[in-house]
Amino acid sequence: MTTSSRFLFEQDFRSPRGGDAKHLAALADAEARGRAAGFAEGVRQAQADHEARLSEALRRLTEAAAQLIAEADARDAMHEEEAIGFALELGRKLAGEALRANALGPIAEAARAALQHLRGVPHLVARVNEAQVEDVDRLLLGLARERGFEGRLVVLGEPDIAFGDARLEWADGGVARERARIDDAVADGIAATR
Repeated sequence: MTTSSRFLFEQDFRSPRGGDAKHLAALADAEARGRAAGFAEGVRQAQADHEARLSEALRRLTEAAAQLIAEADARDAMHEEEAIGFALELGRKLAGEALRANALGPIAEAARAALQHLRGVPHLVARVNEAQVEDVDRLLLGLARERGFEGRLVVLGEPDIAFGDARLEWADGGVARERARIDDAVADGIAATR
C-alpha cells in the first residue's frame, strides 16, 4: 500500500509564515481596490438619486409655476373683463346723460348728412320717438331751409324707436341713427382688439 502525500506547493495554507508579507500586501491591495470600487459605485448611485430627486423637484416646480401663471392670467382676464364692462356701462350712462341734455344733436347730425345729398328728392320721412315729433319737425324745417332742400318733410312718431334715435328715409335710400347699433359696434370693436 502506498501512502499518499499532499502536494502543497511548499505552502502551508493553514497558518501564514514566510510568504505572508506578499499575501498580506495582495490582500490589502484587493481590499483597497474593493473599497474604491464600492465607494465609486456609491457615489454614482448617490449622484443618480440626487439627479432623479432634483429632476422631480424641477418638474413639480414647473407644474406649480404653470398653474400659478394660468391662475394669474385668469384673474387678469377677469379684471380686464370687469374694467371693460365698467367702462362700457359708464360710457353708456354718460352718453345717455348727454343724449338727454342734447336729444336733438344726434338727429340733427344725421339729418345734415342726409340733406347735403338730397337736392331734387320729392320727400323725406323722419321716424323718431313719439315724444320728439314736434321738436324734430322744427329742427328738420330749419335744416331743410339751410341746406336748400325743397321737398316735402314728414315726421312720424313711433313708440319702438328709442329717444334720440331716428330713421331718415327717401325714395331711393335712407339712413338710420340707432344708439343700440352704435353700442354693439363699440362692444364688437373692443372685443376685436383683445
